[in-house]
Amino acid sequence: MDYPKTRKEAKEQSATHYFTGEPCVRGHIALRKTKGVCIECLKEDWQKDNEKRKQKPKSEAAKEAGRKYYERNKEMVKARANARTSEEKKAWKKIHKQHNPDYYNVLTSLRKRRHRNATPKWLSNKQKQIIKQLYLIAVTMTKSTGERYVVDHIVPLHGKDVCGLHVPWNLRVITQEENLKKSNKLVAS
Repeated sequence: MDYPKTRKEAKEQSATHYFTGEPCVRGHIALRKTKGVCIECLKEDWQKDNEKRKQKPKSEAAKEAGRKYYERNKEMVKARANARTSEEKKAWKKIHKQHNPDYYNVLTSLRKRRHRNATPKWLSNKQKQIIKQLYLIAVTMTKSTGERYVVDHIVPLHGKDVCGLHVPWNLRVITQEENLKKSNKLVAS
């Protein structure tokens, strides 16, 4: 596309951009808006502003706007998230964990409390050792295969229809993928 060479020509032609071929104040050789601003300078300024904005806490109005956007575009947002590669997902989760440590501390605390409350007092030390061994087996299998293994409760601790106990005969080592598919449902082993 042929752009006007000067700002005056752009205004006369009612064009939105023009191209002089000369570097701007910051040294960019790029299109300029008819208002006289270099497009590359604008991009740099937007990036700086976005970085500053990310550092500030979100207002309640901004959070509410985000929730409304999600409700209107739920399927698109989910599709975009599912289209990410596993490396991208891991990077996002790592960033989320860094920015929300309190949230993850609460999740860990709740999970530990659920396990503690579901562990009967009458469990022997030998049975407790078996439980620890199952967790060690999961870690070892993860390291040796490269696929993540976890300890699953056959009868979930907080299932919809029934609640199980944190005891050796209710535990098994399975892949994380299988565990996520099973969720907190009672599935025959």
